[in-house]
Amino acid sequence: MTDAAALPGQPRGVVASGPATARTVNVLAPNPSAMTLDGTNTWIVAEPGSALAVVIDPGPLDDVHLRAVIDAVERSGRRVALTLLTHGHPDHAEGAGRFAELTGTKVRALDPALRLGDEGLGAGDVITTGGLELRVVPTPGHTADSLSFHLPADRAVLTGDTILGRGTTVVAHPDGRLGDYLDSLRRLRSLTVDDGVHTVLPGHGPVLEDAQGAVEFYLAHRAHRLAQVETAVEAGLRTPSDVVARVYADVDRSLWPAAELSVRAQLEYLAGHGLI
Repeated sequence: MTDAAALPGQPRGVVASGPATARTVNVLAPNPSAMTLDGTNTWIVAEPGSALAVVIDPGPLDDVHLRAVIDAVERSGRRVALTLLTHGHPDHAEGAGRFAELTGTKVRALDPALRLGDEGLGAGDVITTGGLELRVVPTPGHTADSLSFHLPADRAVLTGDTILGRGTTVVAHPDGRLGDYLDSLRRLRSLTVDDGVHTVLPGHGPVLEDAQGAVEFYLAHRAHRLAQVETAVEAGLRTPSDVVARVYADVDRSLWPAAELSVRAQLEYLAGHGLI
């Protein structure tokens, strides 16, 4: 068995529901798959001693899971006061409307179509519910509406699908754009260098103890894939599916459709920079 400390980002280990940092608790959704890993991590965030909690990404439309999140909040002596979304993919956001109905809360998101209430989310916003300081960090790339949330008091960042606890994420072309994604990774790297962030609380997979190591791994991985795609094109491959068959030959074929989205984003990036 590989030592977790030797893996990118130093994953904490088994993914399970329960406390992750002083201010965060995970409730793991029962939707495991090749794309969602162990399932969606629904995060409960609350200041110690506060009676109010913020929930990030209620997850799929599954009443058992949504009620499990509410139960976890209530067992801590709190109530849900606000719901936030990292992005609009169904495994993160499909249950938000029902969750808002069950809790009587508003839903804040970057995409107006996902909001319930008048307030959205944007760069520079700070969530202060129940005494929290939760800073909104725009991290587009996986999707155009992707956000992360910086939790300074725990030296942590909640990344949605921008950084996963295991493996790498998909740049979901055409909504996702590789140039934006690389800028977002650099933005997260600056949090690790300038703001002391050391813990990644991802939307899927285990907690990562080495945030900077995780970001550096993601940046190196993207550079490597770009070089592989460029080489494939130079060898005469033109269609995204042909490039996937060459570049992602060692990846489970069930993931090739997702890989093709990333390849399309890579081709667009290379063409836009005059590299192919």
